Amino acid sequence: MTSTPEQLAEQNARHALRMARKKAVIDAAIARATEERGLLIVVTGNGKGKSTSAFGTMARALGYGMKIGVCQFLKSRTDTGEEAFFGALPKVEWHVLGDGFTWDTQNREQDIATAERGWQVAARMLADPSFDLVVLDELTYLLSYQYLDADSVLDALAQRPEMQHVIVTGRGATDALIELADTVSVIADEKHAYRAGVKAQRGIDL
Repeated sequence: MTSTPEQLAEQNARHALRMARKKAVIDAAIARATEERGLLIVVTGNGKGKSTSAFGTMARALGYGMKIGVCQFLKSRTDTGEEAFFGALPKVEWHVLGDGFTWDTQNREQDIATAERGWQVAARMLADPSFDLVVLDELTYLLSYQYLDADSVLDALAQRPEMQHVIVTGRGATDALIELADTVSVIADEKHAYRAGVKAQRGIDL
């Protein structure tokens, strides 16, 4: 059904009024947000894209010349596209700190020892104000599997330098980590090519 000029004019007027009200609400919220400090961001959930989200934020931070530290827990691959790109940049310190996922190692004692060694690297970064952003990829597993002392990890996150940002990724973020975080995103799993028999693709999954 085609609208008449009068109906179009009325629709446009209602739209303009709604947008003016929305702009007033948004402007007021922006005006109230005056605090500036480092953020703790948690990206969790069963869907694909948690680490990808962190690496996208890394790219943004690098655009501002920030120094970034990356700790990849559990993962053992050193031939991924993200490491090949980011790891070669002078502003990025990149560490792969795992022996493979738990179903690969099948050895809890080994996993705990590896996690503890890796956490020493992460703790150093979290105590160093020269790092503007620290990415703790797959850290959630080390907490939910109790590979690390949760209180020590949460204390290090809470006591990090005031302006340091941290991104934690991984499934099953604990309630305590979520409570401490400033921003939490949960990525849902609606559909995945893997379940249709498609292997991980270079440049997309690796």
